[in-house]
Amino acid sequence: MRIAFYGSSLLSSYWNGAATYYRGILKALAELGHEVTFYEPDAYDRQAHRDIEPPDWCRSVVYEATPEAVARVTDEAARADIVVKASGVGYADDALLEQAMAKARPGALRLFWDVDAPATLTEIRTDEAHPLRRALPCLDMVLTYGGGDAVVEAYRGLGARACHPIYNALDPDTHHPVAPEDRFRADLAFLGNRLPDREARVDAFFFGPAAMLPGQRFVLGGSGWADKQMSGNVDYLGHVGTCDHNAFNRSSRAVLNISRDSMAATGFSPATRVFEAAGAGACLITDAWEGIEMFFAPDCEILVARDGQEVAEQLRDLTTERAAGIGRAALERVLSQHTYRHRATQADALFRHARQGVPAQ
Repeated sequence: MRIAFYGSSLLSSYWNGAATYYRGILKALAELGHEVTFYEPDAYDRQAHRDIEPPDWCRSVVYEATPEAVARVTDEAARADIVVKASGVGYADDALLEQAMAKARPGALRLFWDVDAPATLTEIRTDEAHPLRRALPCLDMVLTYGGGDAVVEAYRGLGARACHPIYNALDPDTHHPVAPEDRFRADLAFLGNRLPDREARVDAFFFGPAAMLPGQRFVLGGSGWADKQMSGNVDYLGHVGTCDHNAFNRSSRAVLNISRDSMAATGFSPATRVFEAAGAGACLITDAWEGIEMFFAPDCEILVARDGQEVAEQLRDLTTERAAGIGRAALERVLSQHTYRHRATQADALFRHARQGVPAQ
């Protein structure tokens, strides 16, 4: 089937954490026989910070951030069998949704794909006139990259016909074990952009343990942290492109995952970087969130900390040998159950059921 996908950016992960999710799921859908076109605006300086060039498994369309360009690219929705508007495009989100769905041909599937469901639901719950909320009853389904039953029930309660989580996962061709690199060597590494609903948790789970363990080295990657006060044992690297994520994840004794406030509260929303780190064979320490056991076995395939004190305690007790064993176990788990091929097979079945008018289980 021909898929027209309107999202933030496929080509750049710069201030765009959904990039690797888009790449993984759409590449896997293409391998299942779908023809994908991804439409992204030239906005937020992302095109100057590309991680990849247009791939051979997808037609890439970069358009100007103007109303005229939005009208032009949404005209192409009429040629697709599946029209997808993703959350958080960042330019003309409402217009993209309204125009793409209005221009979709009769019989085409109309989907909203939410890559930040907690934030989206917070925005639309109290606004009955919100364009997305008004559109939900007319869409064939909502897909999310996390959230579990709580998000499904919330979307159904707001009028969605159907809602299904398609969780983050691993593309083993992109994220895999590599040789460690000295520039990333540390006792604990964290990669994440500075965002308002993440910063307090980063203070607690990363900067706090760094101050508690002055004899250990901490590495921080991501945009926006340059003016942040941090202890002298933290090495701030700035933006780390996806081409360096394998080495970043492979070079430290442990890698830290910190959920944003909304994700931690909702649960069942493992970040893309959880699977990337596991795919590199890293020993992952994650903050606690509901649903971890669905994806990894605590203490065997992942370490769980409820606060910064527990992060520090995990690091004090973590030997190199144990870290390596946890990383190997995580890699085995993610390859057997959590690749984007697994997720794309699920999405493909949902598409086919919807086309046939059969409710998905």
